[in-house]
Amino acid sequence: MSQKYLSTDQRRSHTVEAVIALAGQQNPDNITTAIIAAHMGLTQGALFRHFPSKEAIWQAVMEWVANNLLARIDRAAEGARSPLDALEATFFSHVDFAIEHPGIPRMIFGELQRTEATPAKKITRNLMKNYLKRITHWLEKAKETGDISTDLDTHAAALLLIGTVQGLVMQSLSFGNIKYIRQDAEGTFKIYKRGIVR
Repeated sequence: MSQKYLSTDQRRSHTVEAVIALAGQQNPDNITTAIIAAHMGLTQGALFRHFPSKEAIWQAVMEWVANNLLARIDRAAEGARSPLDALEATFFSHVDFAIEHPGIPRMIFGELQRTEATPAKKITRNLMKNYLKRITHWLEKAKETGDISTDLDTHAAALLLIGTVQGLVMQSLSFGNIKYIRQDAEGTFKIYKRGIVR
């Protein structure tokens, strides 16, 4: 379909895709509405017909991130044979999501560091809370099956798993290639798993 005849929903979706692609190439804080419009082959006026402000664009992007990341880890965990397998599937699905969308970790870190309470930051914080709940759920299930000790602090273990992914992402970004995360993820998860199993 021609760019000229896209519906509002299609235009909004394309804008989100454009921001995610741009964030993979540069610091998200430097992405202006002029840069977004130019990337899409639009005028800023055309862009603002679908979003009232840059803040509204960022909100839509973070809504997309939250919905898609959580749906992805849910799908990955669904087919797991055990709670520990579900944890592993969640971990690697998050790793693969970060590799496919290298701009997203930059945006998440950027939003969480903001001092002001923006709608995008609120969505990002809710994403982290919902992610933490899912990891904690599988750790509690692993207690029930006897795979991990009943005295394990599941909240701390959930934080550690999320922090492990974030650490891998930061390391790979520091080397300038998000794909480095995949080669280190397997060994890192093995060490994590060894620390929580009975």
